[in-house]
Amino acid sequence: MIDKERVKKAITEILIAIGENPDREGLVETPERVANMYTEIFAGLYNDPKQLVKIFHEDNHEEMVMIRDIPLYSVCEHHLLPFVGVAHVAYIPRNGKVIGISKLARIVDIVAKKPQLQERITREVADILMDTLTPLGVAVVVEAEHLCMTMRGIKKPGSKTITSALRGNIKTDARTRSELMALINGK
Repeated sequence: MIDKERVKKAITEILIAIGENPDREGLVETPERVANMYTEIFAGLYNDPKQLVKIFHEDNHEEMVMIRDIPLYSVCEHHLLPFVGVAHVAYIPRNGKVIGISKLARIVDIVAKKPQLQERITREVADILMDTLTPLGVAVVVEAEHLCMTMRGIKKPGSKTITSALRGNIKTDARTRSELMALINGK
């Protein structure tokens, strides 16, 4: 679990290091607020998303299932700044093995809640679904804006990074990929 006392001490030290007074009225409770926030935004460090998977059987269903525009919030492990976006998750069941759709969003949420890279989130979600559902195919596409690129460094607000992980027949079959892209684009 998160060591809140240690986080509070570290945040106090950071405030001092940047030339702030941690005893100033607006900052007195900041170390505790940050410790509580870290407990929430880094909860994925202590949860196994595979534990969420509950498989149901829907006879003969082998058509694409997709949830698009799943809100995604994570923290870049390079600068500890947020990146925010959406994930589109699709799979094609094998032998009618389906997952509750809310679990797809929960898997994205848990995988994102730790210091992360967008590329890793995309890959981890796809691999979890392949390992637990053994579907015919999986696709995960993540679109996100990274504050490490928009508020510092190159300062290009509005720019989005897009990553994808394709598995099984979604990767190998051009028609299936086209269907996926049409669904992501809302067509």
